[in-house]
Parts: sequence; C-alpha cells; structure tokens
Amino acid sequence: MASEIIKLPLINFSVPNLKPGTPKWNSIKIQVRQAMEEFGCFEASFDKIPVEIRKAIFDASTQLFDLPEETKLRCSSEKTSIGYLGRNHSALSPLYESMGIADADFSEQVHSFTQILWPQGNPNFSNAVVSYTQQLSELDQVIRRMLAESLGLAKHFDEHQGNTSYVVFLTKYKAPENDEPHPGLKSHKDQNSLTILSQNHVDGLQVLTKDGQWFDIKPAPDSLVVILGEAFAAWTNGRLQPPTHRVVVSGTEARHTIGLFAGPRRGYLVTAPEELVDEEHPMAFKPYDHAEYDEYLHVHLANDDLDLKTFCGTGISA
Repeated sequence: MASEIIKLPLINFSVPNLKPGTPKWNSIKIQVRQAMEEFGCFEASFDKIPVEIRKAIFDASTQLFDLPEETKLRCSSEKTSIGYLGRNHSALSPLYESMGIADADFSEQVHSFTQILWPQGNPNFSNAVVSYTQQLSELDQVIRRMLAESLGLAKHFDEHQGNTSYVVFLTKYKAPENDEPHPGLKSHKDQNSLTILSQNHVDGLQVLTKDGQWFDIKPAPDSLVVILGEAFAAWTNGRLQPPTHRVVVSGTEARHTIGLFAGPRRGYLVTAPEELVDEEHPMAFKPYDHAEYDEYLHVHLANDDLDLKTFCGTGISA
C-alpha cells in the first residue's frame, strides 16, 4: 500500500525576473537540488501556463483518445515508444494508452503529425500541443540550468541544452471496471533528462522512496510534477538519481496526463563531463545515444528489469 503521509516539496517558480545569479534564483536553486537529492522529483508552481492553454491541451487529449483505435494505430512504431502505445500491447496495462509527439515545440512537425490522425487538419489540436510545449520548455530549461550550476557544470549547459529535444506524451488511463485499485503503468524510471507532468483532477501517481516506501502524489490543481530522468543521471555521473514511480488507478473517471519529456537528441552521445569523473567517482555509464536506448527499451518492453545500467552501465557506482 502507498502512504499518503510523505509529501513532495512544492517549489514556486512564479517569480518575476527569475534570472541566473540573482538572490531569488540562488535560493530556488538550492531547493531544487535538495528536492532532487531526496526524492528525484518535486511539485512545481508555474504561472506562465495560461488557463486557456492548459484547458486546450487537455481537450486535445480527450479528442485524441476518442479517435477509433485503427486511426491512432497509424502513429504506432515497432522501434520506439514515440507514437501510439495502445491497450492492445501485451506488455502494458489494459487501462493504459499514450501518444508521443516528437519535436513538439516545432509547429511544422506537429502539424504534419496531426495530419496523420486528421487528414483534413486539426489546427486546434496542433496549436494546443505547440503552445503548451513552448511555454513549459521555459520551466524545463530553468530547472536543468539550476541543477547544472549546482553541480559545477554551468559552462556545459549550453551544449547540453543545444542537444535537447522535446516530446509531449498525452496519456489516458481508463477507469477500472470495479472499485479496486488497478495498475495503470508498471514501476519504472523515466529514461529522458527531465519530465514535467500535468494531470487532470484524477490522481494515481506514486513514487518510491529511498527506503522502499511507496507514497501517493497529490498535486494541487494548477501545479506540476517534475521528475528527474536517467539521461540526466548519466550526464551527472550518478550524482543525482531518477526516482522509481508507477501509476495506480481507481474510481470511475479516466485519468489524463500531459508529460513534457526533455531528452537528448538522436545522435548526441550522453557522457558525463570530466569535472564529475575522478578516482572517487569513476565513470558509471559508457557514452550512449539516447535514441538507441529508447529503441532498446521498446523492443524489450515486457522486461521489467532493464534500465540504463543494463544498457550502458560500466558496473561501477559513481
């Protein structure tokens, strides 16, 4: 059973003129680092997502998942998790389905993707995805820059960010047929750099503490959940660790989430800067291409034991 006693730190990013080097920036940076060290995630308040954009992206999600299964399957892929993953997949919960949209901050790519589902076009859908991504990517960059600074990697951040791409995952968890809690998504670690998750009013996310206790995440209606991913852990040579989390659904209403996934671009080799590698902290991960890791996990989706250490770990803990 999950505990409701533990609560994630809530960090407020709704600060005017939040810029590197200012006292407020440095204060929030300390909070971010502490939260990531303790939980690998935290709750964030960020007022730069207007109410109308938030409503539009959830309306878009509902519209997407109301499409016929055969239409959504036009966007499925045998190689990667980007695209449609449906309830017909044997390795997934029958309550779960998601759609991953790559390069979601670029209008042209999102409009092209949209036409696969709606050949006649659906500007409301594509505009909602692009607007949401572009607004929320600002928060992503602030958080990762703060973490880079806190680890002494400020001079490497521009290269790190310059090789970042954004994927938006729209996810629906169908309400179970009885009152018992049901698995919505198995326990896992996000493989990207950073996830920023928004949900509708239906809870279900659970996080595993360092001492092995599951606890429920119940964010405020307008807040976000920020989750560290494996790619950032590799870049920091294991200084920060991604949390294990899962989704358990109950009740009579569907759970919808919108996840902004920031991750390394295809072809970019993720490797820890030399400042974080020494005799006390040997290289924990071999340089790797994030896209190849995503394809590896997708092919072996039914194997719960695979993670980044399995894919490219050196066998040494940093």
